Amino acid sequence: MKAIVERDACISCGLCESICPDVFKLDDENISTVIADPVPAGSEDCAEESKEACPTNAIIIE
Repeated sequence: MKAIVERDACISCGLCESICPDVFKLDDENISTVIADPVPAGSEDCAEESKEACPTNAIIIE
């Protein structure tokens, strides 16, 4: 599984990082970035939850 953040769509709310900190982290510009590629097996559910919770649909899961 692969997670992708569309940086232009991210509004820096931090939901993804709070839901799934092993996969997402806000960078120096407060934009979400993926820190685990591929998504670890134990974090697949929270990565999907982050995608669903994102208010701007900036997260893509492949």
